[in-house]
Formats: sequence, structure tokens, C-alpha cells
Amino acid sequence: MDSNTSFSLIKEVGQEIITEDELKELLKSKKQPTAYDGFEPSGRMHLAQGLMRAKNINKLIKAGVRFKMLIADWFAFLNGKYGGDMEKINIAGDYFVEMWKACGLDSKNIEIIKTSQLIKDQKYWELVMKIATMNSVQRITRCSQIMGRSESESLSAAQIIYPCMQVADIFYLNADIVQLGMDQRKVNVLAREIAEKLGRKKPIVVSHHMLAGLSEPPKDLTGAERAMVMKMSKSKPDTAIFMDDTKEDVERKIGKAYCPTSVIEENPIMEYAKYIVFENVDKLKIERAEKFGGNILIKSYEELENIYRSGKLHPMDLKKAIANEINKLLEPIRKHFSSGKAKQLMEKVKSFSTTG
Repeated sequence: MDSNTSFSLIKEVGQEIITEDELKELLKSKKQPTAYDGFEPSGRMHLAQGLMRAKNINKLIKAGVRFKMLIADWFAFLNGKYGGDMEKINIAGDYFVEMWKACGLDSKNIEIIKTSQLIKDQKYWELVMKIATMNSVQRITRCSQIMGRSESESLSAAQIIYPCMQVADIFYLNADIVQLGMDQRKVNVLAREIAEKLGRKKPIVVSHHMLAGLSEPPKDLTGAERAMVMKMSKSKPDTAIFMDDTKEDVERKIGKAYCPTSVIEENPIMEYAKYIVFENVDKLKIERAEKFGGNILIKSYEELENIYRSGKLHPMDLKKAIANEINKLLEPIRKHFSSGKAKQLMEKVKSFSTTG
């Protein structure tokens, strides 16, 4: 694949790229650049972590990128997940890997690494300490959003160490590209700012879009806090679609979701159409009675956007179609986790969600 085609594929993933010129140069000069992402293993996996993430990573692999997936077990510990129970955290990590495989992630071409492996190396901690000495507490605190926290919260000392470790991951793993969500932007920019002082290459930041939750966006918040509240969250289960949700769960949640007539911006159902449905299918069938215009077949997200904006498509008809397509995408996942090791993993993680 030529560098221009690779760049186009990666640009499909990145809502923001810092910087596009650096990425173009990297793709021209390096045959197989390395990208990384990291996940705290905890809780049930939602659509953004599952179907959307698998699709994005596969695009990077197709573009010729070597991908390193970090199962950030000790980060989950530092962030208080499962009360710091490492046994539960490790089981959740195994569940995440199993789920990505079920989603069609090209796992043969991905290197899966755990933070518990990295922290055994003294050189890793040397990096962490150097990064800590280069930054004020205030500068690190501004990165607290990466943990799902706000700057106004009272943070533990562990949560000050967390961003320093995340920056260290980038350099320790020799990542040319950091490919995380927009919510991780601040710490990735920090890595770029201090790279030269560390004698390291400046990482290129490819930040993917954060899928919105299903509730109405807040009107009283702005900036980073608003973005954090709007994104799909495990802590608000009725505003997110989980990979293990039943057909009825999906229909119920989407049925009551925020979806204002003719409005595209900050409409979660339109986001699901763009980032989930049309990333996996090439047409969307809208079924409705003849008196309401009859069935229509929409062949692209752009076409859907034009029709919906014009007011020619009722929100409930759109919701039914999106719920139907998502259930089709989730059916193989449900089948995969209906027996054997996969079923046992899911049942354990579900029990942790209620007791951990």
C-alpha cells in the first residue's frame, strides 16, 4: 500500500491528527511504523471499546502499522477499579482480549502487552521518574481527564503517578503513533512537549472520536467537562450499549434515547449510524408503513444525514433501523459468549460489576 492510501485510512480513524504533515512524512520514511493504545481492564465492554475500536485498529493494520495493545492492569489498580483487586482486573483483561477477537480484531497482527510486564524493568521506572521531574503537579493534574476525573476532584497520589506512567508507556514502547481517544489528548500532547528533553522522538497523535452516550447533552457545561459527561460511560448503563446487551436491551435503550427531529449535531443516534452502522454495512433499510412513505434503502451516512436533516425521516423510524442493525452486529458476539471459556469470562466480569 502506498503512503497516500495509508494516510487516507489513518485519517478515517483520527478525528484529530497532530500533525498530518508529520504523519505523511512518517509513512513515507518508515515501512512499518508502530502505534499503541492502552485500556484499563474493568467492567463490561461497550460498543465504542468493542466494535468501534476493533474497526479502527484493523484500519491501522491495513495501513501498514504495527499495533501494540497495552492491557493497563496497574493503571486500573491506580484508578481504583474493582477496589484495587488485581485478580479481578486480570480476569477483566482476559475478557477484553476475548471480546476484541469476537469483534473481528486482527489479533494475529497485534502485540498484546500488560503493564505488569513493563513495570518489571528498571528502565521503565527511570522514564517515569524523569517525566515526573520535568513537570509540575499542576501540569500533571491538568491531565486528570484521562482517568475519567476532573481537575476539581481530590486526587490520590497514585492518580498523580498515573499520567507520568502513561507518558512513559509511549516512549518505552517506541510508539511512532499514539492512537487513543480524544479524551486522552492532554497526556499525548504532554508527551510531545517533553519528547525532545528526554532525547526521544515526538509521537504523532491520532485521536479517535469518542462515541456519545444516549442521553441529552448537558446545557450547563462547556469544554473538557462537557465532553467527559457526553461520552458513552459505563457508570451510566442505560446511556450506553454494551457488547453483551440483549436484543431487548438494545431496543429499549435506543428507543428512549435523545434524538431530536432534523438535528444532526450532538444526536447520539446519528453518531451510532455514522461510527457503528455505516462502518460495518453499506446500506440501511428503513421500514415503515406506506402511509408514512414506505420503506427506503439508504446507501451512505451522507445520504442518511441529508434525509434526516430535511425532516423526511421520523426519529422513531430511524431508531428502529439503528437498533435492528446493531443487534445484527451483536448477534455473533452473543453466540461467541454463549458457551465455553468465553461464557465463563463474561459471567465473572458481570458478577464483578455488581459486587466489585
